[in-house]
Amino acid sequence: MSRAPERADRVERGAVSAFLAVDSGGSGVRVAVGVPGTDRTAEASTREPVRTSERGIDPAHLMTQVAPLARTLATEVGADRISWAVVGAAGFASLGDALRAELPGALARELGVGTVALAADAVTAYVGALGPRPGAVLAAGTGLIAVGTDLTDWRRADGWGHLLGDCGGGAWIGRAGLDAALRAYDGRDGGSAALLECATERFGAMAELPARIYPRSDRAAVLASFAPAVGECAAHDPIAAGILRTAARHLAESAAAVCPAEGEPEVALTGGLFRLGAPLLAPLREELAKRLPHATSVPAEGDPLRGAVRLAADLAAGRRDVPIAPTMLHVVTISTD
Repeated sequence: MSRAPERADRVERGAVSAFLAVDSGGSGVRVAVGVPGTDRTAEASTREPVRTSERGIDPAHLMTQVAPLARTLATEVGADRISWAVVGAAGFASLGDALRAELPGALARELGVGTVALAADAVTAYVGALGPRPGAVLAAGTGLIAVGTDLTDWRRADGWGHLLGDCGGGAWIGRAGLDAALRAYDGRDGGSAALLECATERFGAMAELPARIYPRSDRAAVLASFAPAVGECAAHDPIAAGILRTAARHLAESAAAVCPAEGEPEVALTGGLFRLGAPLLAPLREELAKRLPHATSVPAEGDPLRGAVRLAADLAAGRRDVPIAPTMLHVVTISTD
């Protein structure tokens, strides 16, 4: 995405409408604003994840992060108003009730948005990776969710959070690595001296580990921060290598659960977890080939923010090339009366 130059002809051209694209995840919020039909797009980000409560994802907290960035970026691209918005949010499928109820109105009041699409982050990951083509996408970072479509409906698997699922994701791998470290510390079977050394270096004394993790509101991110150590140890430590083989099996199971059974679907991987490289990718490719022999593995074209931008450009053009579903992709037109 290019940084847009100052537009000296802004007044002469008349009012310029822009779209807003948002990717809200476990590591913060990324925002892009662009003018449809041009290359005038700019982006910015925060490092603060949006809060959740018993009501689900907090729309007010999201707006406090998005609105100032949106206004700044709109000025940067030479736009007078933001007419369309796509918000992709981690947890939307399960925790999106408050967003559906309140966010469209907040975007209309604060930014003048007329049409809003609220999406699960799995949908924006899918559209960013594959676009409007049938297949399956594994989106793996701190968590893990698989989403697939035959372009008539969405299917999802996992994405249940680090306490109930996200099997094979970053927090899952990090927790398994810390379990192996603690087993070595205790002298139990299944322990890894290599992971114990890494965990002690990363977190300090093992006896203090529960106090360092359990009180944290960002426990999932803390657990996921240990996943790279598991990847590094996998080359010489059989316990770490086994953790990644098991993670690969979980990932492939989720992909197989959502991938269309007919035709020639494509499968793509997206998310920071795959930066672990060969120790995870090699067993994952083997598992995918075994479980999905009719599918073709392809590189992801872009990330979830790119998917939100694609959806926003389609919204501005009046196109809807992927399925609409309340908990996956929810579109609202706001009355200005």
